[in-house]
Amino acid sequence: MKLDILAFGAHPDDVELGCGGIISKEVSLGKKAGIIDLTAGELGSNGNAKTRLLEATQASKILGLSARENCLLEDGFFEINKKSITKIVQFIRYYKPEIVIANAIHDRHPDHQKGADLVTQACFISNLLKFKTTFKNKVQSHWKPSYVFHYIQDRFIEPHFIVDITGFNEQKLKSIYAYKSQFSSQHFKGVETYISKPNFIKNIENRAQLLGKRIGVEHAEGFTCQKSLGLNNFDNIILQKT
Repeated sequence: MKLDILAFGAHPDDVELGCGGIISKEVSLGKKAGIIDLTAGELGSNGNAKTRLLEATQASKILGLSARENCLLEDGFFEINKKSITKIVQFIRYYKPEIVIANAIHDRHPDHQKGADLVTQACFISNLLKFKTTFKNKVQSHWKPSYVFHYIQDRFIEPHFIVDITGFNEQKLKSIYAYKSQFSSQHFKGVETYISKPNFIKNIENRAQLLGKRIGVEHAEGFTCQKSLGLNNFDNIILQKT
């Protein structure tokens, strides 16, 4: 299955929090999107690997994903080495995405930056002809995503570009609240943590409004990238009527 967008998160719910809006919007436009979770989030104070897998499945339905996989790397302790890179490369070569979206380039949780670096390196290795991989008993050919973007997570990072998600912020929030074991809601029964406090999700909403205000829309998400973006024309630029 070829995907247009393949998003990676160090933990289940990372992608929903960081770029659930644009994923749901792109799916509504006919694009095929998938998520690869690097770990099962088994070190989280609430829930466990099984519950988070079930929650991720529900969130996937809300976002309209075509695929979701888990690398089952060790939460908190995965390393950037040949073994972990190979796992990522296998998924990239299998799904052949045009756009890869990964964790924030730096953030409060060390797994996030590590996940960003891991996926970035894997995207480069994926295009090397002499790096051989097999997946589902088939020899894979090399693949190079057109772009690698990084969403913004807990720590604010000045975005390189901002995307309008007006009309899709509610769907994003629904996908986040699918993780009942993690976030404050009427279903939450766990211990209080940094992310379970009501203000955590409120800050996510406030940021979407703040970034939206910057480009003259209701809600938006910001991204960083290492590669310059090019335009064929000016038609897709959002003009602020101020």
